[in-house]
Amino acid sequence: MNIGDVATRSGLPAKTIRYYEEIGLIKPARDANGYRAFAEADLHRLAFLARARALGFTIEDCRTLLDLYNDPDRASADVKHVAEEHLARIDDKIAQLRGMRDTLADLVQACHGDARPDCPILKDLGAGA
Repeated sequence: MNIGDVATRSGLPAKTIRYYEEIGLIKPARDANGYRAFAEADLHRLAFLARARALGFTIEDCRTLLDLYNDPDRASADVKHVAEEHLARIDDKIAQLRGMRDTLADLVQACHGDARPDCPILKDLGAGA
């Protein structure tokens, strides 16, 4: 398969596939003419990466997960550890977003939203300047 075929089947842009090759996440064979020749295993690897990235795993997490996936002697505890660390990062981000949302909701509630120039939202934003 060429890169266009793999891009279509994996749902990943060709640019992303080339990047994954550049950083060593995939290593497609090369034809005599130098073109990439993707095998079904490459497509499976790309689908794995697409799913992992959709779940928010970092590139380094993906590298670790791929190594674990390909290791028949892996311990599921190692996989779980990577996922738990990522889940903790997601939980931290959710807490930050909730805090931001609560602050903004309070500011929106405090703003009269009328023709007057006084605005608590702008006052709060300007307080750090």
